[in-house]
Amino acid sequence: MSVLQDGTVLVGAAARERLVSHPEATAASFKIWMGTQKTLALGSRRFKPEELSAFVLRQLLEDARRYLGEDVEEAVISVPAYFNDDQRCATKLAAQLAGLTVKRLINEPSAAALYHRWSTQSGDSQMMIVDFGGGTLDVSIVDCFENIIEITAIAGDNRLGGDDIDRAIAAHFCKENGLTEERLEPSLRASLYRQAETAKIALSSAPAAAISIQRGEEQYSLLLTAPLLRRLCEPVFQRVRSVISRAMKDRERARAIDDVILVGGSAQLPVFGDFLEELFGRRPQVAAKPDEIVALGVGLCAGIKERAEDLQDLVMTDVCPFSLGVATYSYRGDKTPHMAVLIPRSSMLPASHRGTFYTMYDNQRALRFEIYQGEGYFASENLKLGEVEVQVPPGPSGEQSATVTFTYDIDGILHVSAQSSGGDYRDKLILNPNLHLSESEREKAMARINEIQLAAQGSQKEQLLLERALRLYEQAMGRRRELTASLITTWKATMDQGSPIDRERAYGWIREQLDALEAELAADPFDEMFWGDDSEEDMEEPDSGLTE
Repeated sequence: MSVLQDGTVLVGAAARERLVSHPEATAASFKIWMGTQKTLALGSRRFKPEELSAFVLRQLLEDARRYLGEDVEEAVISVPAYFNDDQRCATKLAAQLAGLTVKRLINEPSAAALYHRWSTQSGDSQMMIVDFGGGTLDVSIVDCFENIIEITAIAGDNRLGGDDIDRAIAAHFCKENGLTEERLEPSLRASLYRQAETAKIALSSAPAAAISIQRGEEQYSLLLTAPLLRRLCEPVFQRVRSVISRAMKDRERARAIDDVILVGGSAQLPVFGDFLEELFGRRPQVAAKPDEIVALGVGLCAGIKERAEDLQDLVMTDVCPFSLGVATYSYRGDKTPHMAVLIPRSSMLPASHRGTFYTMYDNQRALRFEIYQGEGYFASENLKLGEVEVQVPPGPSGEQSATVTFTYDIDGILHVSAQSSGGDYRDKLILNPNLHLSESEREKAMARINEIQLAAQGSQKEQLLLERALRLYEQAMGRRRELTASLITTWKATMDQGSPIDRERAYGWIREQLDALEAELAADPFDEMFWGDDSEEDMEEPDSGLTE
């Protein structure tokens, strides 16, 4: 988006052209800042990310009205699969500012999978959708059976995309030419980034591409080749590998992946295809219309919601991108509540899970549940969504309780209910307060996610062990996550209350447990058989879902 001197706003290709000539008045790749308090200066004005997005949506709205010859008031909008609640609510807020009502947010790789399956009419298979765009990476594993499209696992990185490759090229250019990137004039810097992007794309059909800028009397240049680009991309690709690995580990049914489908602008780079071919031992397939496939899938999703006749038999499920839970304490005197997960990430939606929690103190009269989204062990490391409280009769600690039920639907709406042992009942929809603002408040900044540093506990050696356990907790799922949580609880209690001898004894035992756990988590899924036919000895009887 770009702002002219008279205040006129340009969106799309026209704005992109001004990125080099008027970098101070133009913004790009601002989607990564959605849901944050960051503002971007364009000329003499400052804009919030959702305001910039609203301009884009308003332009799309006007284009649709002209094309259809009728008014448009509702929309289905795609978002990166790894957008959290703040980012999704900021997207809805942008739509509100553009004059639209959002009927559904759909994950971008899910939309791509929907269109790919519908358009190709391919047979039953399990495929991986890798959506690698300018600023974000999303990976979805999709199970297709007859008319059912089931998303079984997702992973992503909202700060990883083709822009990182451009930055790596620009940094290498400056290093080779003895330049300091931060000291370049804004127009030269914008030109360098534009040429970096053009050069990497040119390598799709040419053996080399030149980058050159003129600064005063000096001419600076670099010849970009495919081997050099691959070397510069290596740190980016290792981050991609980590995301893909996480998605593969999170899926419940570890059967062979039949196809890897690439979508998004950056996914079309031959060097990216080379990297994935080395990773999987098979060349991935670039989807038909890779730059449009997400939008086409969103159109299909809208058709399904409108119950279009030719889409009535098409069924698509999705999964929860982040874990949802409540803050709870492990023992009396625990001052750092951790998150008790009720709906784990990658749970199929809609999902409904419950948990029972007990009073911690004598004559406690209420149980208050703070609701969080995220993967951190400590509640404060995650995104707080809201809270609910129920009254309980006074009594000895542990005698009274409350059962909390989370129900999360495919549109990302969370319903929380709590029933206490004394009969008190509360329920509420957890709606991000940033979405419900007055007209004046809508122009204020979105609340930034608080990042709270952990206070040091115990000695450096003991704190290091705790930090290691917390890292493994974020990586683990299922049984391994439960084991890690138990180890964290034991170790925290020992650090808080144990004698020096108790701490030393527990330290050695917990370290051994973490060593074994880390070895399991470090197992490379790409060393396993994810391709080809499953052998009979590796196959298990499918779960019919029936019990005797």
